[in-house]
Amino acid sequence: MPGGVAVVEWLIFALALGSTLVGGYVGYQAYRGYRRHDSRTMRALSLGLLLLTTVAFGLAFVGSLLLREGYLGLQYQQPLTLATRGLQFLGVVLIAYSLHSRE
Repeated sequence: MPGGVAVVEWLIFALALGSTLVGGYVGYQAYRGYRRHDSRTMRALSLGLLLLTTVAFGLAFVGSLLLREGYLGLQYQQPLTLATRGLQFLGVVLIAYSLHSRE
């Protein structure tokens, strides 16, 4: 079933790309809300969403492609994972801050 594997890989690629693009759009809309209302909480929300959905996911996606294709050695797998998890954590912290912050 080699054809089925290719379909699944393309589906994974399409979903990863779609998630990154939609996450970027949501983060951008939150940034527009920040600019419109000059709100610190909206700024934290927009940065958190962008870090969580676009930057971290994009780094993980590109890093996994570079590792899989052999452009990066396996010694970079853990640092890439650490950087991705750090960006995700920072994004979630910023979102939590935006939800509990009082202006």
